[in-house]
Amino acid sequence: MVFFLDYIQHKRDCKFKQDERAERIRALTKYHGSFTEQDHEIVDKPIEELVQDVQNGDIDPVDLLHTYGKVALKAHQKTNCLTEVMISAAEGWINDGSINLKGPLAGIPVSLKDSINVGGFDSTVGYSSFVGNKPEQDGATVRLLKDAGAIPYVKTNLPITLLSFESTNDVWGRCTNPHNNKYSPGGSTGGEAALLALGGRIGIGSDVAGSVRAPAHFSGIYSLRCSTGRWPKAGFATSMPGQEGVPSVYSPMTRTLNDLTYFTRAMVGMQPWKYDPTVHPLPWRSEIEDEYTTKSKLRVGVMRTDGVVDPSPACVRALEMTEAALKAEGHEIVEIDPPSPYEALQIGAYLLNADGCQMFKSFFRSGEWNDPGADQMDFLMRLPRPFKFIYYLWVKYVRRDDIWAGLVKDWHQKTAFENWKLVSKREAYKNKWFEWWNSVDVDFLLTPPNATPAVPHDGMKEAVSSCGYTFLFNILDYTCGIVPVTHVDKNLDKLPPTFNIKKLNGVARGAYKLYDAEAMHGLPVAVQVVGRRLEEEKVLAIMKRVEDALGDDAYEPLDID
Repeated sequence: MVFFLDYIQHKRDCKFKQDERAERIRALTKYHGSFTEQDHEIVDKPIEELVQDVQNGDIDPVDLLHTYGKVALKAHQKTNCLTEVMISAAEGWINDGSINLKGPLAGIPVSLKDSINVGGFDSTVGYSSFVGNKPEQDGATVRLLKDAGAIPYVKTNLPITLLSFESTNDVWGRCTNPHNNKYSPGGSTGGEAALLALGGRIGIGSDVAGSVRAPAHFSGIYSLRCSTGRWPKAGFATSMPGQEGVPSVYSPMTRTLNDLTYFTRAMVGMQPWKYDPTVHPLPWRSEIEDEYTTKSKLRVGVMRTDGVVDPSPACVRALEMTEAALKAEGHEIVEIDPPSPYEALQIGAYLLNADGCQMFKSFFRSGEWNDPGADQMDFLMRLPRPFKFIYYLWVKYVRRDDIWAGLVKDWHQKTAFENWKLVSKREAYKNKWFEWWNSVDVDFLLTPPNATPAVPHDGMKEAVSSCGYTFLFNILDYTCGIVPVTHVDKNLDKLPPTFNIKKLNGVARGAYKLYDAEAMHGLPVAVQVVGRRLEEEKVLAIMKRVEDALGDDAYEPLDID
């Protein structure tokens, strides 16, 4: 009886939120028209000029909200990317003085991942049990945004649990890729990526294993994974409160690289440490940005594989295009052999789920849909240890798959003692990388962001462990940026005739079950630029060098029409 009543309440709450969203959208009658010439000018205009126009009174910030409100509604119609629609409230914030229109982001509409707290709006994180949890006041990050002049106007879709490169839940439904609706836009910040790809300006997401980077790669936008302590993280809801084995970071996502640099610089310039005690009092270092903008010859360490899942032909092609462009500019390509990325995958997977998947499951209601990848992790976690050990022996000695066996063997809830030992291993691993980077003396690393382009819907059941190219740098807490480069080409990116999926380890097999160049034709493909810890200025400067080096081959974003 309790199960049935809980399920009924779950269905009611999901219907309530979807009806509420639909009614808010219906009420925005002036936002439903076609794009005007002014809308196109606003979307294409550099952010510096828009801010100056607002500050000088040459453009009304309501006009910017009107343009980006229309963009958001059209993007939602195509991809189901929106959760909380705050546009009417945003009009009020502009008129009542809540927005500082003299700030460095004056009048710029900013979209937010659903987990970010805005006063008067729910932060459901895709759980029906969170419906009605609206805080009375804005969280610290939203207060900072308003003080900087930005206008929060919509919140965006994500996966239940936040542990997926997809973005689906019962409360809001499935978000789709803006390039191909059979594929995911990424996760867990997938709604942001879909909106930005279709004309949004600036967004904020979170990243614990690649959640601002995979969506940028899947959907064709730019993102920066900041190091812990550089970007505010106060004022959020989450599926895993208390999880600090692999700290989550909030970070910026944008449609263009210029916006990414401007927005990051503006946010750091607002002294976020005065809003959030976890932020380091580290001002923006223009001299570092200038150094790597002008340095004549960069040493580029190319990481061609993580040793777990070799990159697919499409991702290899994007990496080689970028490598060739940098080489043509006179930069030095360095072949690297870093400490084992597989070790990071092991340590990180155990730390992230040290609670035995209990916390993210605790918020589920009876009958609530779970992401296939998170469900797979939970299934293995719940498998009795004797059966799990037999499975491990079969994988290791019959299938002879040391990679998958090494992940399965200790996949169980950790005691405090075991958790402490894992943290100790994590710190020792970080030191290995510290010493290795000092020895090779490269300026940055160039890597694939993922082994494949976007995954098809429900594909995370197979690809749940294929996250090593991003997760590695969460363990290390390195600053990373995503630069879109090209699109999948069904003729250029086919698997070779000699490819044999049966020879792959279990993680790689799951990823390659989903790779199909024909079906993926036209999906974006990116590269990842990696710096060391707290090197946001340097990484952004190098991302610009990469984009400039690509020249005429640089990525072209989707047109808003």
